[in-house]
Amino acid sequence: MTLASTPSLRFLLAHPAHLVACGFGSGLSPWAPGTFGTLFAWATFGPLRSSMSDFELLGFLVVSFIGGIVAVHKTGVDLGVVDHGSIVWDEIVPFWLVLLFCPTHWLWQTAAFCLFRFFDISKPQPARYFDEQVKNGFGVMTDDLVAAGYTLLVLAILRFVLP
Repeated sequence: MTLASTPSLRFLLAHPAHLVACGFGSGLSPWAPGTFGTLFAWATFGPLRSSMSDFELLGFLVVSFIGGIVAVHKTGVDLGVVDHGSIVWDEIVPFWLVLLFCPTHWLWQTAAFCLFRFFDISKPQPARYFDEQVKNGFGVMTDDLVAAGYTLLVLAILRFVLP
């Protein structure tokens, strides 16, 4: 399978790792799958947040990140491309983390979404290092975790600067 081709529904359902790594289908979008994966994260965060305490949610995110390393790696190997565009779990888990620490107002969350997509696409260091040099599930997941860190940093600065 080439980077340009979108995996089929059959591929998505062929292994649980594929289902997770492809964001339960959100990564199958032929246009901007990373953005659709991030939108999936935003849409699903509310039910997650309301069903767990902050501590439980943080634990869930750690487990999701570690499990994501395995699922993303397996799916990348099966697709023949380590960071295939349809793999969006690496956007979902870090954006859930951003939302955990983001004010709940829609303007803040919209800013968080835009900032996260900017940092995910532009890949400032050390995200670029993980993207270019660490060609496995850990590298795929970690470059987006760095994007989440930059997003949270900018949000914290904005909260400090804005009245």
